Amino acid sequence: MSDVRTNSLRAWVLAARPKTLTGAVIPVLLAGALAFRVGAFRQTDMLDGALPFSTPAVHLVLWVCCLLFACIMQIAANLINDLFDYQRGSDRSDRLGPERACAQGWISPRAMKAGIAVSVVLASIVGLTAVIISGKYMPFRGCEYIALGVICISFAFLYTTRFSYLGWGDALVVVFFGFVPVCGTYYMQTLSITPLSILLSLISGIAIDALLVINNYRDRNEDRISGKRTIVVRFGERFGLYFYLAIGIVVTLLSAVVWVMLKTGSTAREQSPSVYLATWFVYPLLHFLTWRRMRRIHEGRALNAILGETSRNMFIMALIMSAVIMLD
Repeated sequence: MSDVRTNSLRAWVLAARPKTLTGAVIPVLLAGALAFRVGAFRQTDMLDGALPFSTPAVHLVLWVCCLLFACIMQIAANLINDLFDYQRGSDRSDRLGPERACAQGWISPRAMKAGIAVSVVLASIVGLTAVIISGKYMPFRGCEYIALGVICISFAFLYTTRFSYLGWGDALVVVFFGFVPVCGTYYMQTLSITPLSILLSLISGIAIDALLVINNYRDRNEDRISGKRTIVVRFGERFGLYFYLAIGIVVTLLSAVVWVMLKTGSTAREQSPSVYLATWFVYPLLHFLTWRRMRRIHEGRALNAILGETSRNMFIMALIMSAVIMLD
């Protein structure tokens, strides 16, 4: 893309990598669906107890704040990753992944630093807005969310500079794309953490980890040279291939547990079998077809298409599961 002008709007859009925002949206979507099921977003008392802010508008504002915070932090993490990989010299000419803004000269390092600062400030403003609205009802007056926000911002920097080279990526994805956004969003809506919210956190984090696995599978030779001890580098490409497949199996089994909990819990309602069958079959079928294509491609830039398919698959899973949670 030699026609991209330096520091132009198009350059910033490319640097933000909007296709990665699926991973930010999914956990907030699932948490919102579960909160809706127990009474949030509706002019009603919670099924598990009345919320101090029970108006739908307040719930919607809080949910939007959580969504914006997650998306802006994802963009900030992408910009940080772009800058630090450029400074470290990791973006070599034989790079297999999508082109990076600093390495291609689309954005100057100085402008990228400013963009990172703006992103972090915007995320902080959005997060503080949510804390101001809901913090007075929390045990520590919202200080717990301020601390959580600081941890999230620190993670965005530390993952690129240190953690990604130590092979901690998969576990950290489950934490920061599962437990933190799902339980964080759900608690802000309901002032509670439930077994179902914890289970949805696991589903979200494990499903999104598939994106990291395909990235690491594609870059396994580069990562070995760069000293990145990813799970694929540690255990080999065959392990990475079947680990990707296992993610789909685990997510499908956990989805079945969610359905059982919905049917037997305090919020149980009559459910349409067709909706459940869609939950059970659509995602694993798509995941298997994508895995089979991944196995056939095996290596090279063609694996970038698997990233798009993986993102599509997990978003479809989240939409179906959210519909089941809200409407069954």
